[in-house]
Amino acid sequence: MSVNYAAGLSPYADKGICGLPEEFDSPEELKIKVETLAQWIKESQYMVVHSGAGISTSSGIPDFRGPKGVWTMEERGETPHFNTTFEDARPSLTHMALLQLQRTGHLKYLISQNVDGLHLRSGFPRDRLSELHGNMFVEECEKCGKQYVRDTVIGVMGLKPTGRYCDVTRSRGLRSCRGKLISTILDWEDSLPDRDLNRADEACRRADLALTLGTSLQIKPSGDLPLLTKRTGGKLVIVNLQPTKHDKHAHLRIHSYVDEVMGQLMKLLGLEVPEWAGPTLCESSGGDQDILPFGAWKKEVKMELKIEENKHAVPKKRKKKEQDGEINCKRDVKVEEETKKEGKEAAFSHSQPIKTQKSSCEAHPLNGSSHNPTSSSAVNETDAEPQTNTEQPSS
Repeated sequence: MSVNYAAGLSPYADKGICGLPEEFDSPEELKIKVETLAQWIKESQYMVVHSGAGISTSSGIPDFRGPKGVWTMEERGETPHFNTTFEDARPSLTHMALLQLQRTGHLKYLISQNVDGLHLRSGFPRDRLSELHGNMFVEECEKCGKQYVRDTVIGVMGLKPTGRYCDVTRSRGLRSCRGKLISTILDWEDSLPDRDLNRADEACRRADLALTLGTSLQIKPSGDLPLLTKRTGGKLVIVNLQPTKHDKHAHLRIHSYVDEVMGQLMKLLGLEVPEWAGPTLCESSGGDQDILPFGAWKKEVKMELKIEENKHAVPKKRKKKEQDGEINCKRDVKVEEETKKEGKEAAFSHSQPIKTQKSSCEAHPLNGSSHNPTSSSAVNETDAEPQTNTEQPSS
C-alpha cells in the first residue's frame, strides 16, 4: 500500500505542494483535446510517456498530493485510507492501454515514478520501461546487477539488503555470484538508478512527443525530463487534474481522469484495451538493437576500465641472465599476451552487434509467492555510464 510505502520513508520536510484544487474540462472541450492528442500520436515517430501516481488511483492505490492523497491527509492531521494492497492491486485501464500502445508501435518508451509495480506486472516490456524510484516487487544483486521479480513485496526500502543472495551461475560452470540482494526502492536522498535514468534521458531527447499522465512533475530530476523533449523540438502534453509545475511549457493540457482520457484515445486510434490475465513478466520487446542486455553495462564499464589501465601501464625493464647473457623475456611475453587479449576484448566490446532477446511478452507469468531466487522470475539489468543525480522518491 502507498500508505506503508510513505511511512517507510525517512522524515523529509519538502514533499512538494499538496492538496491543490482539481480542474475538469467540459465534455465538449475534453473531446476536442483528446482528438488533438490522437492526431499527434498518429503523426509521432517516437512517443515517450511519463506516468505518476494518478494512474494507479483507480486500482485502489492512493496518490500522494491529491485531495485525498497520503501526504495531503497527513498535513491535515487525518489518517489516509486505502482500498487494496500492492499484491492485490490490478492494472488500471490506463496501464493496459499503455501496454497496447507499446505493442502497436505508438509508444516507444515509458518512464514511471511509481513503485507499485503495476506496469511490470501488466506485461510491459522491461527494456522499454524506466522505474526511476524503484519497484516494491524487485530486488537486485549489488554485485552483478541481476534483478529478481517477486510475487510479494520485498518489504525492505532504501536500497538495503533483503537477506537473500544472487544465484547467477558464472560461465564454464564456476560458482554462483552470491552477491547480496538489495531493495530497489529509493529513500529521499538516494541516487536514481543509473540504467533507468540514463535510458530515460536518452529517450526524452529522442522523442518528438512527450505525454505525462497523472503526475504533478514536482520532483527533480524526473519531473524535468519531459522538458528535454520540448527543448529538442517535440510536443509536450500534460494530463492531470491538478496544476503541474510545467503547465506553462505544455502544448496541450487535459484536465480529466486519466482512464477517461485513455479510453477515448484508444477508440479514436481504433485500438482495443486488452484484458489483464494476471501478473505477467515481459523481459524484452524484441525491438531496437542498441539496447544492452540487462546486467551488461556493469561488465562493459569494468572491461573499459581494465583496458584503460593497461594503456597507461609502465613496461618493466628486462633482466639479463648472468651466465649466458640471454634475456629473460618471460615477463614481457606475458604482458604482451595480456595486451593482445585485452585488445581482442576491446574490439569485441565496440564492434560486435549486441544481441537482443526475442519478445517474451506472451509468456512468463509470475509464479507463486516465494522469496527463493530460484523460484522467482528474474530480469537482468542494462545500461550506460553511471550518474550521481539525486531524486526524491515520490510522484
